[in-house]
Amino acid sequence: MSYKITKWMILIVPTLVVGLWEYVRHQFLMPYLSMELGNILTPFILFGVCVPLLHRWFSYLEQMQEELQRERALKARLEQREQLARELHDGIAQSLFLLSVKVDRAERQQAEAGQAYDWHELRKTIHEVNRYVREAISDLRIPPDSRVSASGIADFPGLIRQMAEERKLALRLDWELNEEMWPPKARMELLACIREAIVNAGKHGGVQEVYVTGTGDAQRFRVSVMDEGTGFQADKLQSKGRYGLQIIRERAEAMGWMLLVTSRPGKTTVKIAGGEGSNEGTRTGRR
Repeated sequence: MSYKITKWMILIVPTLVVGLWEYVRHQFLMPYLSMELGNILTPFILFGVCVPLLHRWFSYLEQMQEELQRERALKARLEQREQLARELHDGIAQSLFLLSVKVDRAERQQAEAGQAYDWHELRKTIHEVNRYVREAISDLRIPPDSRVSASGIADFPGLIRQMAEERKLALRLDWELNEEMWPPKARMELLACIREAIVNAGKHGGVQEVYVTGTGDAQRFRVSVMDEGTGFQADKLQSKGRYGLQIIRERAEAMGWMLLVTSRPGKTTVKIAGGEGSNEGTRTGRR
């Protein structure tokens, strides 16, 4: 029974029941039922009719009150997350950008002075920290309830779709990976690798669409991110400014996963495998 129907029944049913009772009492029950007893029975009949209707009415009111409280709590959480995201953006992210500019300036000054210093590791660290901060800002701006499954755990497909939307990429997702029993550390690292692969596809591959597949479970799995972009040469992975695949490699090695990257003009695939057969090492190649 809907809220609107219940409201109208509360207004109409008691009136009809009391009217019908008074009519029956005066027309048929007067020889058997005294006026005093009839007047006593009337409020009891009215009470018996109103209680079920009012009980349902109060249930609706309590449900609406609970939903209102949840909405208020969610709004407060979102405001806190948005405030934290702004603080990260205005503070740490901008400081990292300024630090990167200063590193570039120092590198140019040393080059002009004829001095040599390897800035690769420092630049790589700045780039990785900046990426982590950007990911944190992006995650904070995602409504938490929008990426939580019925079990209360953030689901891989929802987060992957969000990653593709952030890069304005169309997504073809074939996801059959069982998310049960995944430890938080493995979930975080796998999602970070997928994010890096999607970011690289959109940034360097010149593509508008990515293909993401996943099979297996926490014990043994395979995940791939494929695009049909310009591709790259394996010997250029160590070039200046190309840190995405290096970060994926380091994450995969830290988790004991296998990483296989194949690329040629028109198709680049990043494959990550865990479980049996994942200790074959990290391979990067060109087809």
